[in-house]
Amino acid sequence: MTDYSDDIAAAVEHLKKGGIILYPTDTVWGLGCDATNDRAVARIFEIKRRSDSKALITLVGSIDQLLRTAEDVPDVALQLIEYSERPVTIVYDSPLASAHLAPALLADDGSIGIRVTAESFSSQLCRAFRRPLVSTSANVSGQPTPMCFAEISDDIRNAVDYICQSRRAEGPAAAPSTVIRLHSDGRFKLIRP
Repeated sequence: MTDYSDDIAAAVEHLKKGGIILYPTDTVWGLGCDATNDRAVARIFEIKRRSDSKALITLVGSIDQLLRTAEDVPDVALQLIEYSERPVTIVYDSPLASAHLAPALLADDGSIGIRVTAESFSSQLCRAFRRPLVSTSANVSGQPTPMCFAEISDDIRNAVDYICQSRRAEGPAAAPSTVIRLHSDGRFKLIRP
């Protein structure tokens, strides 16, 4: 396993201070912050020039962290995560959404999108920070999503407090995550294949 410890330690220090980081995830490079910090989440919306009515994804590094972030996660969610071949973001209905997250992360209907990352860097970062992270693509809203670090605009790079050093040289990322809406009664619907 690659040693990311110095990079992760630096990112965690910025996150603890309410900073915004640019970091590699299990899909594309993301803008991230402490998902429990209202001010940091507001800065993400400002950087992306995005309406705060559009919810952001929350990233966690393990099933245990998911269970501490969302209330009453049903077994079907754990099965979807375990058996999915690609990263999967699950949108939980409001009864399942956590009160511990910044309110701006919740959609208008109270739902929240959470992804458990199995990718080495982002999962180690989430576990080291011990809180969920915001994970949103590193672009201004309406612009194309950068598929690798080299495609990230100077506007985005200059707006963050820390840019992770790891995985910068990698080529285009895999496709975005599958998105599934999970209802409190256990029914689910595929939103993005």
